[in-house]
Parts: sequence; C-alpha cells; structure tokens
Amino acid sequence: MATTRDDEFLKALGRRARALRKAKGMTQEGVVNASVLDLRQVGRIERGESNSTICVLKTYADALGISLKELFDFQSEE
Repeated sequence: MATTRDDEFLKALGRRARALRKAKGMTQEGVVNASVLDLRQVGRIERGESNSTICVLKTYADALGISLKELFDFQSEE
C-alpha cells in the first residue's frame, strides 16, 4: 500500500497528466484511441490511483505526443 507521500506524488502526477491532456485538446477516449491503454487505466492515472509502470506512463506520454520528462515536470508547478 502506498504511503501518504506516495499518494501525494501520484495525485500530483495525475493532475499533471490531466492538465497536459486537456492542453492538447484530447479526451481520455482520445488517449485510449492513440495508445494500447484502456479507459479505466487512463482514468486511474489521472486520478492518481495507479502506481503505473514507467512503460505505461511512456505509452500515455506518447499518446499525447510529449516526453516522459514533460509528464514528470510537475514539481516546479507546486
């Protein structure tokens, strides 16, 4: 089970993922269509409920046309 600190990190990552997706004008369904991820998985990532593997997060980033670095560049925003 994730610790509180881990939970905070996952929530921040999820907020960043959602913000980037919306900035690209994409829906969650658009991410699904541009990747091999399923809708539940995308939702869990964006809600910070999923401790996803780096490969899954790379797939998410690729679907948005961004780098993993950009996906993880959320600590400067907080």
